[in-house]
Amino acid sequence: MENEENSSSPLPRTPEIVELRSLCAAAELGSVGRAAIRLKVSQPALSKRLHMLEALVGIELLERSSHGVRLTPAGRRLYEQARRLLAEADALDEVISTARRSGGPVRLASSHSSVDAFVGDALGQLERDGCPLRVELVTANSSVVRDLVADGRADIGVAASRPNHTPYPKVRELPIAADEIVCAVPPEHPWRMRESITLEEFLRTAMVTRDQGSNSRWTVDAVLAARDLQMAAPLVEAASPQAARRQAHVRRAPILVSRHVLAGHNFHELPIDGLAFPREFALILPGVGWPSENVNFLAELLARAAAAWRPQRELALR
Repeated sequence: MENEENSSSPLPRTPEIVELRSLCAAAELGSVGRAAIRLKVSQPALSKRLHMLEALVGIELLERSSHGVRLTPAGRRLYEQARRLLAEADALDEVISTARRSGGPVRLASSHSSVDAFVGDALGQLERDGCPLRVELVTANSSVVRDLVADGRADIGVAASRPNHTPYPKVRELPIAADEIVCAVPPEHPWRMRESITLEEFLRTAMVTRDQGSNSRWTVDAVLAARDLQMAAPLVEAASPQAARRQAHVRRAPILVSRHVLAGHNFHELPIDGLAFPREFALILPGVGWPSENVNFLAELLARAAAAWRPQRELALR
C-alpha cells in the first residue's frame, strides 16, 4: 500500500457514506466484529468495506492486532471529518423522513380503551372542524401499540400503562390522563344497590375481564401478584371493551375493566375494600427523532381531549 506522501493525487471516487460509517463504527468500538453487529452486516462484508476504503485512500486507516483495531494518524484525521459528515447525513435523513411523514396521513395506533375514552372523540372533532389532517387509526392492545410505534409502523400511539412500569426503551411515553381498572355490575345484577364489595367477595367471584394480552388484565394481575392475592378464574376473557360490556350484560355478571370504558353504558361501579388498580394513559412517540408538524398537531389534540375528559369523569362519579 502506498505511503501517505505518495497519495496526494485526486481520488478516483468520493468515499461512500456506508464506508465512512464502517470506519467510524470500527474505531469507536475497537473491533470489526462489534462494528459488524452494530451495523447489522456480516464481519467479512464489513472487512471488505474497510479494505475498499483503505484502497481508495491509498493508506492504512486502521492498525489491526489480536486485541482489535485502532486508528492510524491518517485514520484519525479521516475519522474526525467523517464524523461531522455522518452527523449531517443523519440530520438530512431525518428531514427527509419528516417531510415524507408530513405529506401523508398520520398513522395513529391506539389501545381499545383509549379509543373508547377520548381518542374517538378527538378524531370526531377533526371531522367536525373540517380539518384537512388525515389520520389512519389502528386499534390494538397497549403492548402492540408500543411495538407499532417502535418499529415505525405508526407515527404516534396512545396506550395504557400501570404506575412504575418497566420502561420500553424504543419509545418515549408522555402521560396525559389517569385511569383505573374498576369492578362494576349491570343493572340486572344483585349487587346493583350496594356501595362496595369486600376483598373476599371480589377474589371469589368469577367476572368478565379483558384478555391476558391487554393492559387492563396486566394491571390487575400485577397488583394482585404484589399482594400475593389470586382472584377466581375469569368468567369470560373479552378481546375488546365492547365485547366485555356485551358479555357482562348477557351473563348479568360483574365486569373488571377501565372506568372510562363504562362511562355512559349503564353500569354501577363497586369499589373494592382495600384494593385498587390505578394506571394511566400516555402518548407513545418514537424513542429517537423529531415528530412532524402533523404528528405534533395530533398529539396536542389528543392531550387536550384527555384533559377535557378528566373533569367529565369526575363529575359523573359524584
